Amino acid sequence: MRKARLTLDPAFTVGPVPRRLFGSFVEHMGRCVYTGIFEPDHPTADEDGLRGDVLELTRQLAPTVVRYPGGNFVSGFEWEDSVGPREERPRRIDRAWRSVETNQFGLAEFDSWARKVGTETMMAVNLGTRGLQDACNLLEYTNLNSGTKYSDLRVAHGTKDPLDVKLWCLGNELDGPWQTGHKTAHEYGRLAAETGMAMRSIDPDIELVAVGSSSRSMPTFGEWESTVLELSYHAVDYVSCHAYYEESDGDSASFLASAVDMDLFIDQVVATADAVRAKGKHNKRINISFDEWNVWYQSRPHHAPGVQPWDVAPRVIEDEYSITDAVVVGTLLNSLLRHADRVTIGAQAQLVNVIGLLRSEPGGDAWKQTIAHPFEQVRHLATGEVLRVAASSDKYETARFGDVDVVDASATWDEDTSTVSLFLANRDESDSASVEVSLRGFDVSKVVGAKVLAATEGQDRHTTNATGAHDQVGLRPLRDVTLVDGLATVVLPPLSWAVVQVAKA
Repeated sequence: MRKARLTLDPAFTVGPVPRRLFGSFVEHMGRCVYTGIFEPDHPTADEDGLRGDVLELTRQLAPTVVRYPGGNFVSGFEWEDSVGPREERPRRIDRAWRSVETNQFGLAEFDSWARKVGTETMMAVNLGTRGLQDACNLLEYTNLNSGTKYSDLRVAHGTKDPLDVKLWCLGNELDGPWQTGHKTAHEYGRLAAETGMAMRSIDPDIELVAVGSSSRSMPTFGEWESTVLELSYHAVDYVSCHAYYEESDGDSASFLASAVDMDLFIDQVVATADAVRAKGKHNKRINISFDEWNVWYQSRPHHAPGVQPWDVAPRVIEDEYSITDAVVVGTLLNSLLRHADRVTIGAQAQLVNVIGLLRSEPGGDAWKQTIAHPFEQVRHLATGEVLRVAASSDKYETARFGDVDVVDASATWDEDTSTVSLFLANRDESDSASVEVSLRGFDVSKVVGAKVLAATEGQDRHTTNATGAHDQVGLRPLRDVTLVDGLATVVLPPLSWAVVQVAKA
């Protein structure tokens, strides 16, 4: 049996759990919107055409912020097409995903959906094919009361009260050659600074996210962040990170260690941002918006068989997620928590169908993918303060990262409820892991909850929640947990992710 030891103390914390850390992402891509969250003819659809079954599952996940409307889509988005009477909205080509956008779901529909879910909107502006003036027009439309051209246009469209969007992305992945309107770091940095300052002149209370690198493997990584922030530091509040992970060439060991890469990515962006802060003698600190992250099998075909260019809502990147994927997602959530002092916004991409936490079928059912379970648990149970975890673990060898801890962990302490929440993963595919957790600094004496996601009899690491088998993989009680005199012992099954809560009696 593998072994690990964790030491926690209430005096040693990372910082408060950021409210916005547990976000998601809705892009006009594939079936995320159409037959995902919006399907007027669905049996569960409400008066706004929103799928009731997806609404209910989304409320269970309870994302705290949702990024919209892209993604690559936003770099060609003409927002005026998505407002006003639906019958007057034009159909447009979407160059990013080579499909047709009907604009039957737009800004007002998303705002209605977000309010029904109970989430905050994170709006992205088009800095690919458009720019400063368009961003200001959109902000005027969403946030001003009335009495100006675009605020009055919103009122004329039937939305009297402002949408009051406070969190804005200044474009998307403009470091990437695939992006419509791809720019150099210098071009983008100037545009972000000019646009940000102009938007703040309209609404000083907004928060702005500058585009960071699309991945740590980008050839411009580091240099991009440095140049962009040198030009825009005064105008923005966050810099973005995007990262997707997949198992390639059968290297499951490295895939299971994906959080090592995420840890390095965050540390390097923080170091770069702080170097720019020092060089520019800035007082404020730039934090990170990790507003795209997930498991994504980019090596697989993007489109389902039969999809043609300029289809409406084609089946695009509809990955089905396994037990292995869920364990990796659990470790990525651990990484975000470990960096909660600097990563204060997160968005797991995407919400429905397109590399989705949820899946739905047109006219049919909706269900949670395996990766939804760690997200839901951490979203609801990670409260209070994030604890620094002093960890000592057995190692295993990986091709990409060398020796890596078998047990990956994060933890939170909620003083109001006197509860410690432990989020644990066993990366070993064949052996159990015994984890000792020293809790002597806490007044806790009973185990109040313990659940685990792992293969059950007849399953293997590739088992998914698929059409017709929605609940094959989920959380079940974890029995091998004890707490005696401030020392908790948890036995994790092979290849598993677990949450354990201990509290005051």
